[in-house]
Amino acid sequence: MPKMKSHSGAKKRFKVTGTGKVLARHSFSSHILEKKSPKRKRHMALAIVLVKGDASRAKTMLNGNGR
Repeated sequence: MPKMKSHSGAKKRFKVTGTGKVLARHSFSSHILEKKSPKRKRHMALAIVLVKGDASRAKTMLNGNGR
């Protein structure tokens, strides 16, 4: 039987902390940055904690059950 593989895209985008929270990047933070305020861009540099529903989906993809 072949091994269950983790979702390659999810591995690059999400990180699970020691307590089980899922961290991700902010959206809207990669281009068209001229019009965004420095404060907004500064806060976008920090990782966000995914909400419960999204976190469960991300964990499913990371555990090898995502395909």
